[in-house]
Amino acid sequence: MSGAGRPGGTGRTRGTGVVGAGVVEPEAGFMGRKDVVFVGVFVLVVMGVIPLALDPFRLSLVGKYLTFGFVALGLVLCWGDAGILSLGQGIFFGLGGYCMAMYLKLEASTPEATRIQTTPGIPDFMDWNQMSGLPWFWRPFRSLAFTLAAVPLVPVLLALLIGVAMFKRRVGGTYFAIITQAIASILTILIVGQQGYTGGINGITDLRSLAGWDIRSDRAHEVLYFVSAALLVASLLACQFVRRSKLGRILVAMRDREDRVRFSGYSVADFKIFVFALSAALAGIGGAMFTLQVGFMSPSFVGIVPSIEMVIYVAVGGRTSLLGAIYGALLVGWARTTFSEQVPSLWLFAMGALFIGVVVAFPGGLAELWRGGRLDRGVDRLLRRGPARRGAPAPARMLPAGAGDEPGGAATAPPGTVAGGVAAAVTK
Repeated sequence: MSGAGRPGGTGRTRGTGVVGAGVVEPEAGFMGRKDVVFVGVFVLVVMGVIPLALDPFRLSLVGKYLTFGFVALGLVLCWGDAGILSLGQGIFFGLGGYCMAMYLKLEASTPEATRIQTTPGIPDFMDWNQMSGLPWFWRPFRSLAFTLAAVPLVPVLLALLIGVAMFKRRVGGTYFAIITQAIASILTILIVGQQGYTGGINGITDLRSLAGWDIRSDRAHEVLYFVSAALLVASLLACQFVRRSKLGRILVAMRDREDRVRFSGYSVADFKIFVFALSAALAGIGGAMFTLQVGFMSPSFVGIVPSIEMVIYVAVGGRTSLLGAIYGALLVGWARTTFSEQVPSLWLFAMGALFIGVVVAFPGGLAELWRGGRLDRGVDRLLRRGPARRGAPAPARMLPAGAGDEPGGAATAPPGTVAGGVAAAVTK
């Protein structure tokens, strides 16, 4: 994912192989040996070290942080690869969470459990708002199968609607970011205002069981932690596959020279719509797992502030690194909990200092810790593969870093080379 070389020379970009003179040589496989090592270490940490080292309460907190990793993965594809900065990912996180919360709330609102209400069999907040029946759009969520399908599909449908409306009209950049912020604000106001249907500002609370299984016990939190970790690893591999495919190479080229890709005959809008919808699906899954682990969902996770925080996770971890983005989500979550416990009156300042410190020390995010440093060289020695010769192109890396290594785009090839090379490669 990183490369070497100067403008006018030969370099590498993530997932494209050698880029030079308009020629791209795709690399075999979607994970190299070094990638396997980094992923293996991550799996060992989240599946072995953390569960053994933490008590049930702390483990459930880390499980909550992992759910934000799904959003971070989607933002790496959407922002890091395709160059689409969305400041409204909380929309899709919240929609997935609300879909799961609706099922859980209906399961907890049986006629027997709500017999003291004026209208038994409906959620308590509906009864408080003097509703006499279950709204039509709530009824399908009595089915677990429908709910599991709705968790990714509802965010995807909204993302498709937004994407078609924006990208087909070539709305992008700062304008798109502001529009997604506005949509997040509108959805928050809608949820709060429709208290009888959504629970209002309090959200949907008092969630107890999933298909008869109590989700409030320590054992349930432990199981949900491992489920979240397993789904996150699967999502990581799926995102990695997308990045190493022809689609991934087009996304990088589109980010660097969108007009060149469009003039090559590709529908840039369709690619943007796809990656935006994919990021929405990942965020929806994260929202559903969050709801299961914390036992509620509220509009506080839908609005502008949480959406910006999700972008910060990726900025801290490295917007061109899948693993870096997940580590960024874990670090920010851990820091928020620790600072609020240790220095409750100053924790916001401590969080700000953390963000500034990381950005100043590691402009490319936490991914720089293992990109080209001692850790990187140690893995090279472990694999009996010495570092690249001085002046020679560095091996392409999939997970630790991304194409370009800098916000501006590909730093390893002259402007236009990536787009031209991709166009040549994918039309073979």
